[in-house]
Amino acid sequence: MSGPLAGAMIVSLAVNLPGPYAAERLTAMGATTIKIEPPAGDPLHHVAPELYRTLSVGQDIRTVDLKDDDARQVLEGLLASSDVFITAMRPAALRRLGLDDAVERHPQLTHIEIVGYDGADAERAGHDLTYQAAYDTLEPTMVPRVPVVDVLGGEEAVSAALVGVLEVSKGRPGRCHRVVLDRVAKRAAAPALHGLTGPGDPLGGADPRYGIYDARNGHVAIAMIEPHFWATFSTEFGAEATHGALAALFIQRPVEEWLDIADRFDLPIAKVSALPGRPT
Repeated sequence: MSGPLAGAMIVSLAVNLPGPYAAERLTAMGATTIKIEPPAGDPLHHVAPELYRTLSVGQDIRTVDLKDDDARQVLEGLLASSDVFITAMRPAALRRLGLDDAVERHPQLTHIEIVGYDGADAERAGHDLTYQAAYDTLEPTMVPRVPVVDVLGGEEAVSAALVGVLEVSKGRPGRCHRVVLDRVAKRAAAPALHGLTGPGDPLGGADPRYGIYDARNGHVAIAMIEPHFWATFSTEFGAEATHGALAALFIQRPVEEWLDIADRFDLPIAKVSALPGRPT
C-alpha cells in the first residue's frame, strides 16, 4: 500500500470506536495494520456491522485469546517488528496482560494507550455519553447522534501515532502516548463552555442568521453570520435579521429552490438531510 506510512506496521487491540477510527486513518495513510480481536469479537461488529466493516478496510483481522500464554507470545513477536501499538482498555487490564511496559521491551514501539480517565480516576468506567455529560454539551434528555469524543479521541490517537513514528525516525526511543477521553471531551466542549455554542449563545440560537428553519417541504440550515454573506442575502431578499422575519421568509419556498439560491449567490444554505430510513 502506498502513502506516507507505507512500510509502517500497526498492531491494534482496540475495539469499539476511538481505536478503530485511529486504525482506519493510519491504514488509509499506507500503514500495514493487524487488528487483534478477542474471541467474542469487537462489540461494534454486532451493533453496527457496516461501520465495523468501514473501519476495518484493508486490515488483517485476527481472533486471539490473550489470556493464553502462547497467544501472548505471538503478540510479543508482532510487537517486536511493529511501529505503533494501539490499546483501549483500563490500565489494570493492560497490566494483567503484561502489556503496560511494552515499549520497554520494544524500544522502537510507540504505544497509543486510549483510556477514559487519568490519575485517581484511571479505573473509572466511561463511554462517549458519560464523558460529554460532564461538560455541559448534552441537552437532557436527548442522546447526541454523533459520538464526538470517540471521533476526536480517534483523531488524537492518530496525531500521537504520527508524532511517535517521527520521534523514532529521529533516533529517539519509543514511548507511551496516553489519549484520555475525558480530556478530549473537555477540549471539545470549549466552544460551549466559553459562550459560543451553548443555548442562547451566538452559534447556539441567539443569532438568527445561524440556525435551522422550516422550508415549504423540509428544513434548511443557514450560516450567514459573516457580513458579506448576510449583505448579499439581505440585499436580495430585503430580510431583517430576526428569527421571525427569517422564519416567515424560508417557509415560502421549497428546499430545492433555496439550494438553487445558495448556488446562485454563493451562500451557506444547506438541506437538513435525514439519515436513511428516518423521516424528514
